[in-house]
Amino acid sequence: MANIVIIGGSGFIGSALVKEALSRGHHVKTVVRNPEKINIKNDHFTAIHGDVQNPGVVAEAVKGADVVISAYNPGWSNPHIAADTLSGYKSILKGIREAGIKRLLVVGGAGSLFVKPGVTVMDSGAIPEQMLPAVKALAEVYHDFLPKEKELDWVFFSPAGNISPGERTGKYKLGKDDLITNDKGESKISVEDYAAALIDELEKPQHHRERFTIGY
Repeated sequence: MANIVIIGGSGFIGSALVKEALSRGHHVKTVVRNPEKINIKNDHFTAIHGDVQNPGVVAEAVKGADVVISAYNPGWSNPHIAADTLSGYKSILKGIREAGIKRLLVVGGAGSLFVKPGVTVMDSGAIPEQMLPAVKALAEVYHDFLPKEKELDWVFFSPAGNISPGERTGKYKLGKDDLITNDKGESKISVEDYAAALIDELEKPQHHRERFTIGY
């Protein structure tokens, strides 16, 4: 079983990842702003407080991990979400380097996926204007930050356009750079299936220094 550190394990996607990883017997530590709000009783689970804007704190928190998963999100109500996303990921990547971690799985966004050649979800007008800065910031992490990490085996896992609570069906499609849609033109995935697919990638790596995506 792997020693996993999940950054942001109390959030919507992060908490699903914690649940999935623990269900498979992995040892999980999560770094969050408010560990006291997490109510999980499991001998293989630890929640600690950590400011990911501080690379030294990140390095100490992830030291000794086999894999780090980043589900970092400064919070949709945060007026500085775009700037904090960029500075947070700079810090996370620096801390991971300092700790000597080699494998990083990033909970990505759907905004940088293509809906047709040369047109991304961000370009399509489908994303509300107030959300665009944060979506573009996470796209910048994928396009600019991660490729510069020459020694890091990273993955950026983009969800479908709509990720919501649902069932863990195990029946989904995986792709690379194009938004996955069904025959009605909908792009959907449950957070449970997203988490299962990402932990599958952790256990049996299929992607290296690239993005992949999921949908029904």
